[in-house]
Amino acid sequence: MDLLFKELSNNHEITVYDTTELYGEKGNFRVMQFSNHAIQGAMDLNHPQRILFEYPRAIIHLMEVNNPSFEEVFVIGHGIGTIPGHLLEKRVKVAELDYQVFELSRKYFEYLKDNVIIGDGRHILSNEVPHAYDYIVLDAFTDKGTPLHLTSKEFFRIAREKLDPRGAIIMNVMGKGENDKLINAIYTTLKEEFAYTKAFSLRSEGITDTKNIIIIGRNRPIEFQLRHMAGFTEIELGQGHIIMDR
Repeated sequence: MDLLFKELSNNHEITVYDTTELYGEKGNFRVMQFSNHAIQGAMDLNHPQRILFEYPRAIIHLMEVNNPSFEEVFVIGHGIGTIPGHLLEKRVKVAELDYQVFELSRKYFEYLKDNVIIGDGRHILSNEVPHAYDYIVLDAFTDKGTPLHLTSKEFFRIAREKLDPRGAIIMNVMGKGENDKLINAIYTTLKEEFAYTKAFSLRSEGITDTKNIIIIGRNRPIEFQLRHMAGFTEIELGQGHIIMDR
């Protein structure tokens, strides 16, 4: 491992390093990681345009298949800028809480767009005009997981108001799938504001393994093509409690 950067910001200890192996794949990779060892993004230095991780590939497929002509996207959580960096022909606004994360994406990961606003994503979204967006993508994490104020009924109501009637909110969260009380609660809460919902997960060896879970909410039927979901399969989540603002 070749350490390029390590520093404590206002929100995380952030590390950037180069490595010749990532999740068992040999190559030449650059990684951004937070203090809880959660990788926030990675780039193939030999093929910088390649999307390494499965979840952004699956999210982009859901966006393209449910509204092929989408134009306006609001992203909460920047990381290295994988999704907004891929959507070069779209109008994308990104909310990122940590200014240093944004600066590192520019310095080490070739993020070139000037579309990132520093601040709390919920607050920034709440000030947008109604029905402005085709998609809202939530990909924000702290060392405790997805911030709860981005999973409450009140937040999902804000998201619904800012979406076009054909629009959708797509979330990347971490959990244990069908056996995770918090994931069930997030999904149940989302169903309070959106008529159609689906959840997808990568396969894992054990039922207690933490993994990426994609949740989508929309007020129109949700389409997907399994062969383009990058290994994600649909899962049935259980009933949970409604998450409300404290």
